[in-house]
Amino acid sequence: MTPSSSLLVVLACGLAAAVESFAPGGVGGVVASSPGGCFGLVPSVRAATVAASSSSSSSSSSSLRMSEDGASSPAVDFSDVGFVLLAGGTGSRMKANMPKQFMTLKGRPVLHHSLDLFLERLPEYAEGRGVSGPPLVVLVMDPKYQPEYQPIIDNYPDRLAFANPGEERQGSVENGLNKLAELAGDKCAYVAVHDSARPLVTVEEVCDVVRDAKECGAAVLGVPCKATIKESDDGETVLRTIPRARLWEVHTPQVIKISTLLKGFERVAEEGWEVTDDVSIVEAMGEKVKLTRGEYTNLKITTPEDMDVASAILEDRKDVKVTELVDEA
Repeated sequence: MTPSSSLLVVLACGLAAAVESFAPGGVGGVVASSPGGCFGLVPSVRAATVAASSSSSSSSSSSLRMSEDGASSPAVDFSDVGFVLLAGGTGSRMKANMPKQFMTLKGRPVLHHSLDLFLERLPEYAEGRGVSGPPLVVLVMDPKYQPEYQPIIDNYPDRLAFANPGEERQGSVENGLNKLAELAGDKCAYVAVHDSARPLVTVEEVCDVVRDAKECGAAVLGVPCKATIKESDDGETVLRTIPRARLWEVHTPQVIKISTLLKGFERVAEEGWEVTDDVSIVEAMGEKVKLTRGEYTNLKITTPEDMDVASAILEDRKDVKVTELVDEA
């Protein structure tokens, strides 16, 4: 699982950006899928939908998925799903005086959009359908910012807890997972890992990826690549064009059985695997990972321009309101 040193140049307008390495499973990166839509051949969303993926993203998952016979998918029970929310990044590419997760997006910090989703909107959505919301959210955050967020922790007793970040993303996920296992015990069988720099993921997307993970053991949100991708050895000349019909851009949440991920982290330590995201560990173990069709609007905020795009998307979602996470005095 060693990422290639080749440089890929993504040629596209709008939100497309350079991808620094062609490594399966990179968060916000590109993965190759079999026609079955799963890294391990589980029949799912077909990569042939690339041709249709340029249509409005609202049609992709604006409502609950329909089964082949036209029936609505059953409500997802989140009672055994814990969430790890990563908020330990520095956001160096934002050229700002604070990490991107604390910058203001439509009147609320970027991070608060995900906290509101997992602590308020998702439980309300689940309970309105007769099932349970997630029992615990672990917020992975630098200790120097934790005192500022302690009032929010206090406002959600037994539902929200801190974990400290690791040196790299992988270490942060492992710390968050260990905290989840410590506090939830056997209550949680699955973990959903989400990047706080993706504040636009929807309730429907979360339901879909959790449903797929419960069927397959691991699932990741993604969309078919719309960009033309070229490989280069030196960053100056084109080596070849990568056929995009089998390429998917992966997002978060990534949902995995906790027992599988814990074993995976042991293998990473023992065998020195280089992995770029959570489901890459599952792939390296030879397990299947389901591709869950998401929305192109689930962008990762990386540059100042992304904030403008995210604001425009939220402006279009006038029915989504981010609540206050701390009781006003």
